[in-house]
Amino acid sequence: MSKPRHLRKRQRRSPVPLLLLAVFVLAAAYAGLHGLFRAPEQKQTLPKPVQQVSAEADGAQGAGEEMPQEDLRSHFERKPDFYTILVSGVDDGNGGSDTNILVAVDAATDYIYGVSIPRDTKASFNGKSHKINAAYNTGGMKMLADVVSDQLGIPVDYTVLVDLRGFEALVDAIGGVDFAVPVDMDYDDPVQDLHIHFTKGFQHLNGADALKVVRFRHNNDGTGYGSEDLGRMQTQQNFLKTVAKQTLTVSNLTKVDNFVKIFQQYVETDLSLGNLAWLGREAITIGAENIDFSTLPGKWKSPYIYPDQEETLSLVNQYLNPYVEDRTAADLHIPG
Repeated sequence: MSKPRHLRKRQRRSPVPLLLLAVFVLAAAYAGLHGLFRAPEQKQTLPKPVQQVSAEADGAQGAGEEMPQEDLRSHFERKPDFYTILVSGVDDGNGGSDTNILVAVDAATDYIYGVSIPRDTKASFNGKSHKINAAYNTGGMKMLADVVSDQLGIPVDYTVLVDLRGFEALVDAIGGVDFAVPVDMDYDDPVQDLHIHFTKGFQHLNGADALKVVRFRHNNDGTGYGSEDLGRMQTQQNFLKTVAKQTLTVSNLTKVDNFVKIFQQYVETDLSLGNLAWLGREAITIGAENIDFSTLPGKWKSPYIYPDQEETLSLVNQYLNPYVEDRTAADLHIPG
């Protein structure tokens, strides 16, 4: 069983769930004017065929035998008001998803937890090995969600796809953002017509400049973060946290209509407006102090990041598992 809330280890605060919180709150403010609140439905689809549930999964059946239907229902019984939402961002026009965060919203015990999945995480689909962000390029959010679900052994209830140009529009809408650029950035890519030149330190960034900062991976001479995507991921998280805080100020309440238009133009989701409003109302109740974040544990070995199977299973059961019973190693499909 999952650990009680008060026994869970606190992790560093996540800006990405905070940004999702901002989306929820804006939706709640908009929908509240029209009385639109509707709890999302939980997915009942099992993460893999029930016939493949092994002896390790149920602790009683022999290898290759089917688990009795009564045990199956117990094994996949869902926690109440617990939802998993895959939030992905695209920004470079190459088809892959550069930012992927699986967010767990537990409205019953009041917490929101996001796990960032590095784009270079090894994944297997269509009979071959790939970087996980290629799943979006191959089959869109549905395939990406299926791959994440298969690897982590849990369903992905809903998806949110954000075109990061929407952040450019949002930054401009709130008058720019004061942000501490973490490193000197000196990069030119004539093919993409991408030119990034910033000095380390606080800068007032407009939308276009902000997008360049969050896209930066390394300088032309190879210097920069020293960890490329991991460093960029941290910058994106810090930047989104800054945007979320500034967006949710009292002075911006008059701009809700503008924010809604930006949302409608740059965000694709299978959550209805009523669902978003319901989640927004719950997120307000949960509060920012109960929003946490971590990164999928793994190690880099070119060309992939290999998830740590034991640590990943522990993380899934502690924060992401929507089922009453813990997942087992047999439920996860992490490629070696």
